[in-house]
Amino acid sequence: MSIRHGLLALLERGPRYGSQLRTEFESRTGSTWPLNVGQVYTTLARLERDGLVAPGGEDAAGHTLYAITDSGRAELHQWYERPVDRTNPPRDELSIKLAMAVGAPGVDIRAVIQAQRHATIKAMQDYTRLKAQALAAIESGKSRERDDVAWLLVLEQLIFQTEAEARWLDHSEARLVRLSLPADRRAESDPPQAADTVAVTDTVAVTAPQPRASRTPRS
Repeated sequence: MSIRHGLLALLERGPRYGSQLRTEFESRTGSTWPLNVGQVYTTLARLERDGLVAPGGEDAAGHTLYAITDSGRAELHQWYERPVDRTNPPRDELSIKLAMAVGAPGVDIRAVIQAQRHATIKAMQDYTRLKAQALAAIESGKSRERDDVAWLLVLEQLIFQTEAEARWLDHSEARLVRLSLPADRRAESDPPQAADTVAVTDTVAVTAPQPRASRTPRS
């Protein structure tokens, strides 16, 4: 997540001070990724150093305002146009946990998967409930529609993400069960046309498990 570009996006709407940016950022994202004021001011200092924002005077209460510069606006729009880079995915704790649990003495990896599946399904239910609330707020016309639509998009991404995680957990459990079978029974369980492919996949899965990208932000 780019806090840097998120703050630039808010500043494009007009000058803001630090705690105001923090409030608006959390409102737009439904506090999914909470910020502290220190984080905001540290980012603003770096943006000012890079010439992307500049002090814009003070408001009536004496707060220092920051304004986006032309360079900042150009950087922001390049960010909008540039696809998010997936070549260096962030480390995912769940993937690392399962990778380390494979073959670890005294660890019941299926119990680890079951516990995570329970938590993932609960998170999915919570996100779905929040989505219903966001839709109701938008349809009632009694909310700040821009923020609620933004929050709705974030929630739907979280729902898709938890659905994918639940499917991956199911797949991982089935994979581990099949790998625990004797070789002859494992071959019998494979579709004939895919037997060679699966055997290669099994070797990779056992000898070099790779962490996969999947975040689970806070709700």
